[in-house]
Amino acid sequence: MNYMKNANFRAGVAITSFMMIVILIGLFWTPYDPNAMSGSEKFNPPGLSHPFGTDNFGRDIFSRVMQGASATFAIAAATVAIGLAGGLIIGGLTGYYGGWLDDLLMRINDSILAFPAILLALVMVAILGKGRMNIIISLGILFMPSFARIVRTEVAKQKNTDYVRNAKLMGASDIRILCVHIFPNILTVLLSSVAIGFNNAVLAEASMSYLGLGVQPPDPSLGRMLNEAQNFLTRAPWYAISAGIAIILLILGFGLLNEGLSDE
Repeated sequence: MNYMKNANFRAGVAITSFMMIVILIGLFWTPYDPNAMSGSEKFNPPGLSHPFGTDNFGRDIFSRVMQGASATFAIAAATVAIGLAGGLIIGGLTGYYGGWLDDLLMRINDSILAFPAILLALVMVAILGKGRMNIIISLGILFMPSFARIVRTEVAKQKNTDYVRNAKLMGASDIRILCVHIFPNILTVLLSSVAIGFNNAVLAEASMSYLGLGVQPPDPSLGRMLNEAQNFLTRAPWYAISAGIAIILLILGFGLLNEGLSDE
């Protein structure tokens, strides 16, 4: 399939590529030290020296957005990776074998999905403690059920197809059938699920950091920056706007990628 013929997919690639460039640059270089404070430059509006202005500590917001976007993306990517890995294992086993294993794991799966994810995340972080790694672990575990449900459905569709039966007749192991024959044939669905999962992970990370449970000060993340900016919306609106636009672009890019994949 030529996805580049799809307008949504092309727009998603363009926006996502732009954000990836900003994020990659932010990992190695920023115009200023994101945590460097300057008492004489508090609340400077956007200008040539500070394109996004400065915050209440005189820190360069552009540098903090670059590094904050990198932190948010890294947490979201790790969250999705954990959720997808667990979902492939659980969904692959339940969809391929069915029976009592399917009944047991899917009942547990459905029980977790019945609760609001953000509420469960708050409970898990309360148990594990604040911090970046604990957010990744908590959200990664909570993302497993949704991936598992999708993988299970697709594997159940594929396991009785002719190419799977032929692989069994040729003596292929169950693991080989899943990894070599079935998973590649559900790749489009998986990619679409990853795009949706990434959007949810960005929002979840931003929410948790906004509540003070994720990335801890002085290190920036987009959610943390929104928390810091809320008290200065009238005095320095550029503070919240910059972080908000970065979150919107991340979500919009992957949302359009998902639309493009779903249209095909």
